[in-house]
Amino acid sequence: MSPRSSVFGTVQSAVSGRRRVHVFSHSVRRLDVVHWSVVIPAKALPAAKSRLAPMSSDPAAHRRLVEAIRADTIAAATAARGVARVLVVVDRADGAPDVLLQRLPGLDAAVREGAAHAAQLWPEDGVAALVGDLPALRPDELAQALRAAAGLGSAFVPDASGTGTTLLAAAPGHALDPAFGPGSAQRHAGGATAVLAGPGLRHDVDTAADLFSAAGLGLGTATRAVLASAGITVRSTCSGMMGA
Repeated sequence: MSPRSSVFGTVQSAVSGRRRVHVFSHSVRRLDVVHWSVVIPAKALPAAKSRLAPMSSDPAAHRRLVEAIRADTIAAATAARGVARVLVVVDRADGAPDVLLQRLPGLDAAVREGAAHAAQLWPEDGVAALVGDLPALRPDELAQALRAAAGLGSAFVPDASGTGTTLLAAAPGHALDPAFGPGSAQRHAGGATAVLAGPGLRHDVDTAADLFSAAGLGLGTATRAVLASAGITVRSTCSGMMGA
């Protein structure tokens, strides 16, 4: 694989069958006992994050916000100790580079295909599925959760409400069994252990109120920049309109 530079680190190309997949990867392998491939599913725009759409005055503004939230999530995941690479899986080819196009529909299918791809290329590493809407995620929060998962075999992090899931991880030798969607925490608890995590890892963003809550923790640079360019302050995120 030949590396090239990226805003998220070193990007390497890996060929699997007829697909050319790019992954965000550290150029120097970390010294943790367990290394991880992190799979981030990303629903195609404009359908992605539809409940955030009322914040924006037009589809372009909505796209900028969603892409910024994803960029902050990817940046934090890539910087987390123990993470060897981040794979983004999309449900539709829209010209975006450095992604894996899923073959079957659905969130769980995206996770399974990304996990299978990672297991084939890097079988000695653990595989974790991370939601892509964590603009307040800190690298150390993810690193801590993955360290805990390494000792448990299979683990998950419930979201702030305690009902959803933001991270599902399987250490080497364990299968990743995703069951995302409403009530996923209860389903994942049937085969994985819940682990404690920092607030940035638990605060996923689906609505303006969620974004306001995440802002209280400290948003990533990309999300902050998009909100600032739209003239939206933390106090106005619940009612402000982007692009107005």
